Amino acid sequence: MPAPTVYRLFHAGPIAAGATLRLDAETSHHALRVLRLGAGDTVEVFDGQGRRCAATLLDADPRGATVVAGEPADARTESPLAVGLAQALPAGDKMDWVVEKAIELGASAIQPLFSRRSVLKLDEARAAKRLAHWRRIAIAACMQCGRDVLPPIAEPMPIERWLMRPGGPGRPGSRGERAASASGSDAPLRLLLSPRGEGGLAALAAPVGGAWLLAGPESGLDDDEEARAVAAGWQPLRLGPRTLRTETAGLAALAALQARFGDY
Repeated sequence: MPAPTVYRLFHAGPIAAGATLRLDAETSHHALRVLRLGAGDTVEVFDGQGRRCAATLLDADPRGATVVAGEPADARTESPLAVGLAQALPAGDKMDWVVEKAIELGASAIQPLFSRRSVLKLDEARAAKRLAHWRRIAIAACMQCGRDVLPPIAEPMPIERWLMRPGGPGRPGSRGERAASASGSDAPLRLLLSPRGEGGLAALAAPVGGAWLLAGPESGLDDDEEARAVAAGWQPLRLGPRTLRTETAGLAALAALQARFGDY
């Protein structure tokens, strides 16, 4: 007989056994109106920092339900391989798909980028709304797939500025910590996904400091952007003989890295 489904809820704050936790309005609405849970039901709460525990719903207030936390639970759902995805913004709402699936596949961090060929253009206000939306998608994806660490999604920025950051990108998911040295052994591997790349995944050594994947928009990065990336230490990588869509390339590379060096 299959075990009963235990629904997971996110709580943005400390979790300790015996504590009474108040859920935010969005999580409460999801639990009570979408999942149809009620007072007395058993759930699981996680804080996005790596902690989870069993909990019991105390009331059914959709504006802010409360739960009482039980003992912490041990779970190992984070991959030993830290992989960040730097994604040039695709058109429409494709970034929603990219965020959701990258979280499920174990991405440690996501960096949205503006590139010259990006169809999607966002002013500051719209970019802030999209970022908040993507972060909500990330929480929902963690609730669904069982992850306890909420990967950071950074503010969108122009690709030129991101490539030129001193020291390059740090270890994915390090919450802003920088790599000690761009040439050090603990620096992340930087892989530029390009149909013009010559090397493939089979030739890669295990990335000691994790890896970053850089995916262009629908029509790819332009020549200058690719040249800047290569000059900044990014290694062009070709994913087989077929040209993949922008929303496919990064996810395919992420899954392949997990299969070779992660927890698949």
